[in-house]
Formats: sequence, C-alpha cells, structure tokens
Amino acid sequence: MNTFESAVMARLGKDIPDDVIVVNTCAVTGEAERQCRQTIRKLKRENPKATVVVVGCAAQLNPEKYASMPEVDRVLGNHEKLNKEILASAQKKMVGDIEQPLDLPIVSDFEGRNRAFLQIQQGCDHQCTFCVVRFARGHNKGLPVDQVIEQAKAFAQAGFQEIVLTGADVASYPHGLVEITKCILDEVPAIKRLRYGSLDPAALKDDFVSLVKNYPQVMPHFHLSIQAGDNLILKRMGRRHSREDVIELTQKLRAVRSEVVFGADFITGFPTETQEQFENTKKLVEEAGLTHLHVFPYSERPGTPAAKMSQVPMQERRARAADLRSLGDKMYAMLLKKMLGQNVSVLVENDGMGWTENYLHVILSKNYVPGKIVDVTVKGIKDHALVG
Repeated sequence: MNTFESAVMARLGKDIPDDVIVVNTCAVTGEAERQCRQTIRKLKRENPKATVVVVGCAAQLNPEKYASMPEVDRVLGNHEKLNKEILASAQKKMVGDIEQPLDLPIVSDFEGRNRAFLQIQQGCDHQCTFCVVRFARGHNKGLPVDQVIEQAKAFAQAGFQEIVLTGADVASYPHGLVEITKCILDEVPAIKRLRYGSLDPAALKDDFVSLVKNYPQVMPHFHLSIQAGDNLILKRMGRRHSREDVIELTQKLRAVRSEVVFGADFITGFPTETQEQFENTKKLVEEAGLTHLHVFPYSERPGTPAAKMSQVPMQERRARAADLRSLGDKMYAMLLKKMLGQNVSVLVENDGMGWTENYLHVILSKNYVPGKIVDVTVKGIKDHALVG
C-alpha cells in the first residue's frame, strides 16, 4: 500500500524541486517508527540542505513528534500527502481529517518493479486490540469500481502482466473483493496474474474459494493475517477467526487448487501469552502448512487495549519470534525441495530472478526480458531460492 501511495506522490510531485526529500512513514509497530526516525536523521545528515517532508501513518498519529525533529521541515497526514497542491506548498504542518472518500490519481510506473500494486481500499472497521491502523487510516472505504478498472487498464497498457490488490484491510473492500476481482479479470484480459495483499481469514468465504477455483489468473499464494494460533490469545487480540477457521480455509483452498501455498503474519509474545499458547501457534503453522511467515515480536502501541494488559518480557517476545522464524524457514525449505524437477511459470524481474505463481523466488539461468512471464524447469536450490 505504501509502495502504491509513494508512486502516487512521485507522480504528483514531479514539479517539486529536486532538493525535497519525502519520507512516507509506517506506524504498524514501534520498531517501524524507530526505523522511520532513524532514516529521517540519516537522510538529513547526508543531505543537509534538503527540505525533508515527513508524511504517512506515523505523521498522522504523532504530528507534533515529527514536527519537533530538527531534521524535519514539513509534516503531512495521510490525506494531505496525496493532494498535489498541499504536497507542493510550504506550510509546516498539515494533518487533518482522514475520513475522506478514497480518490486516487492514475499511476503507471513503479521505478523498476515489474509487478504493479493497485490500492483498492483504505482504513479498517475492526477493533484488534493491538492495532492503530484505524486511527491512522480511518474507517473502511473503497476506491470506486470504475476507478479500479481504469487503474488496472492503465497498468495493462504500461505492460504490467501481474497486479497486486492492496489496502489496509483489502478483504473488506466495500464493493466486494470477489466481485472486483472478477471485474478486473473479465474486463482487463491483459492482466495474466493477480495477487492480494494481506487477507483477513474471517472475511474469506465460500465465494472466495469458488473464485480461486474458477479464475486461474488468481495466483495460488495467499498471505493471511492470522497473528496467533491459540484461540484465547486470538480472542484477546480481538481477531474474528479461530485456529480451526484457518485450518478449514487452507483445506478448502487446497481442495480446489492443489498447488496453493500460504503465508501468514504472526505476533509473538502478545500480552498474557504463555509458552504453551505460543506452542499452539507453532502447531498451527505445521497443521495448516504455512510456508511464508512474517513474524513480529509484539509492539505496544499507546492508546490500544493490549498496551494495558499484562506484558510478556521483550526478551521472551524476541526469543519466540526467532523460534517461529526458524520454523518458518524449515517449512519454506521443505516446499522448495518439493519443487525440484517441476516446470513453473515465472514473472521475470530486473535482477535475473523471478517469481513463481506460488510466490517462490527463482534464480534464472538465462537473461530474459524483465516483466515477461516465462516457463522454466526447476533444477536446484541456492540461497533460499529455486534455480530454474
């Protein structure tokens, strides 16, 4: 989502002087904010005469904090950063209402990327106890269907064959995730491959399973926002699914597309989590066959209910994160071995590598045109990637 919005700002800011640096921040964890501040200081140190403009979620949540940094010249919120006039103005701080209709300009370039990101949705109406997205992004709102199709057509005309539908809670797209997917694939046949950003398991019903079955352009890789594998912890997180729901969903999707693989977001050391409850998360990874893990130690976000709960020591959170990542590496390595000898379809990237349909990195033995889809045979494994 930030990649798409950064591309929008790059287009809107073409007339802005070259000595302006725009930092599009994230606030999903405390560590993300720390890295944002570190980056701001580094950029100013390396470019002392540049004007530094801080925008995005961290700016939306804590405008005063960033405005007070000596390295920062301007601070803009999530709505303001996508306004051409405001982006080009000189006002020090503009962070206003985020409850505005979603209206995004058409973009067609992602600076060297060969997969296009299409933001169809913004905000979130759910109340996970650890999350600040609804404060930074507002309520759920969707890009109108005609604008989504127009953007997809622009990507196709620019030569993109794969797009990724993204948003803060993309599965809750107000006009229907299944319906908009069908519209794109039916009306823009030049799009050969379609993926999604992180998906909420609670929002995926049987119509989504039917979509995956009937539209081969939907790639057989789904990244699920699971967060934990223990039902009590999921309840305390405010999640709307159970571990059994996750297993059932993965089974249904594998039944219609045997090659499907799953990724997942997990938080380790959530308040009150015991070692036994953490072990249930590890068991879920194995039972559901999850292979692409994004693992984060729990990060307190001020103002959230979870921040007031009994906290797990940071050292334990990090140790559990390392343990879960290790399991994820093992599951991923097992998947790579299963791919040996198979013929796979690969989207070629600029670096002599590419992506299979089930989102595995492939080192290519020949030079192919970036952005093209080629068929290759998997001959080996190197550096946690396939060789084809």
